[in-house]
Amino acid sequence: MRSAIAWLVRWRTAVAAAALLAAVAPGVLAQAGPAAAVFFQNPAFAGARLSPTGRYVAVAIGAPGGRTKLLVVTVRDRSAKVVGSFTDADVGSFEWVNDDRLVFSLTDWQVGVGDRFFGPGLFAISRDGGDFQTLIERAPDQPRHLRGLDRRYRLHSVPPARDGDAVFVAFRREDQSLRLGRLDTVTGKLAPVTGPTDAIHWIIDERGEPRVAVSRGDRRVKVRYRDPAGGEWRALGEGWELLDPNGFWPLAVDGSTLFVRRGSSTGAAALSRLDLESGTVEPQPLLSLKDYDFAGTLIRNGGRIVGARYTTDAPGTAWFDASLAELQRKVDALLPRTVNLLSIPQRPETDSVLVHSFSDVDPGRFLLYERDSGRLTELGAVMSGVRPEQMAPVEMVRYAARDGLPIPAYLTVPRGRAGKKLPLVVLVHGGPNLRGMAWSWDPEAQFLASRGYAVLQPEFRGSTGFGWRHFKAGWKQWGKAMQDDLADGVRWAVAQGIADPARVCIAGGSYGGYAAMMGLANDPDVYRCGLSWAGVSDLELLYDGIWSDATEAARLYSMPLLLGHPEQDAQQLRATSPVHQAARIKAPLLLAYGGADRRVPLEHGARMRAALEQQQRAPEWITYTEEGHGWSLVKNRVDFWGRVERFLERHIGR
Repeated sequence: MRSAIAWLVRWRTAVAAAALLAAVAPGVLAQAGPAAAVFFQNPAFAGARLSPTGRYVAVAIGAPGGRTKLLVVTVRDRSAKVVGSFTDADVGSFEWVNDDRLVFSLTDWQVGVGDRFFGPGLFAISRDGGDFQTLIERAPDQPRHLRGLDRRYRLHSVPPARDGDAVFVAFRREDQSLRLGRLDTVTGKLAPVTGPTDAIHWIIDERGEPRVAVSRGDRRVKVRYRDPAGGEWRALGEGWELLDPNGFWPLAVDGSTLFVRRGSSTGAAALSRLDLESGTVEPQPLLSLKDYDFAGTLIRNGGRIVGARYTTDAPGTAWFDASLAELQRKVDALLPRTVNLLSIPQRPETDSVLVHSFSDVDPGRFLLYERDSGRLTELGAVMSGVRPEQMAPVEMVRYAARDGLPIPAYLTVPRGRAGKKLPLVVLVHGGPNLRGMAWSWDPEAQFLASRGYAVLQPEFRGSTGFGWRHFKAGWKQWGKAMQDDLADGVRWAVAQGIADPARVCIAGGSYGGYAAMMGLANDPDVYRCGLSWAGVSDLELLYDGIWSDATEAARLYSMPLLLGHPEQDAQQLRATSPVHQAARIKAPLLLAYGGADRRVPLEHGARMRAALEQQQRAPEWITYTEEGHGWSLVKNRVDFWGRVERFLERHIGR
């Protein structure tokens, strides 16, 4: 039997497609590839959560031009009921508290960041739509029925057992410590949690009690553990230096075992177990991934840790329970060309599990799998207008940088093209000290591929997820070796016959935008054009509290290590700032900024634009006044990528 909710999604998709065809100019329909709106729409199916017993599924459903609603689907008969719907807001994140109660936050996808005057708040509701309770208010001076805790609070976590009415909330003080409290979702009453006052991270155990706290003072990290018998907090070790590769980070407590992510100066971080009685880490890791750091999450079932999510070239799951590993094999056999992430009920009362299935050509869909019958029932597609057969395949490649360091990268080649001497876009991720992507559907790369461009997305040195050596090799290398890694990727693609050396453009947002500008300055023989959005143009501004949202702790401790010291490395910071290298930029450049961006404020763009105009090299200039660090509005995403398409067509063609 088809679910009511899947029918609803298909109906809205048909309406959206009709509206899209009516809105697109006749000439645009003749272009190769789907319209930009197909790639940059908001999700039709924004997420799903299985209830603790598995009897219900909570889902967030959106509609073009409408609001995202919260529904509850009854697994037994597939009936669906709207439990959260608002005329002035969209449902954001949501979680089950127990089998009868949910909490959720709100957002507004119809206004830009600069025009949002409300916080996300936190609200509770029963699965039948009753007993609505405001837990955290979205703004001060709200009507009585919308009053709650101060809007500085955020949901911290739901106790793992999910069998009570309470959740944990916290707000971050100016010193970055977290004030934690236990909040009753029925009465709205808050009970403060006692513990280390300088904790920046808390872990709740399987009984719903705060058990581990992490503190950071100056450059040192310290982990404390609360003895369940006496209630005293004691230190686990003496602490370690910030960014110490041999330190560990606590993830979850299971009885007397603390699961930790433990680093290595010679290899990759692994998942290990620490005995809380002795305070020692087991010498053999529980999960070690060759060439990749473990940076995932742990999965509970029946009060114990039974598996872990991880990412190598693609996301995956390692099950520590043989029956769940067998369940994974069965689902993978039914869905052989996708990543299939299973959600298992905490206290199963049905034989159903929730499956989130996705791939490089499919943004994903949610399904229910019945263990007894082996039947799969689709609940809905994330991006219902995307047709996988029109998307381009993605593969992970590795090439050698000029100093021999292996650089992982994702290569997307237009579907149906032989991949020979294609125009190439080097798409640089932001951060920069994070992982850019994993094997999955990427709207930006897929849009570019649909227009005939090969896309290379390097995980340059300094990116995380590929071991300590790869990460540390990027320290203080903005505009230097990190930049060389990108140009070396182009030379690899040319040598492989994939890219036409005369038609290469570099593009990216945030740090990626910085890299696009520096690429034109450093490697004019490699790139014919550049596109930078929300790009950093002046590294010295990152240390200025007026022109950056970096925390004081970041400016004092991590940024001097990763970027450079504002005084000791001042000459290097200036030499690797695009705004001071504008005279070296000769190729066409597109600059785009959000007027409400606090991370990389418009001042970065204004200074870069002025510097280029002084050189008689005026950039193509775009501002979205209401946007922040990236484009939150569909209309702006569609407008921007339409401009990108026209810019690329002019300068490297197809």
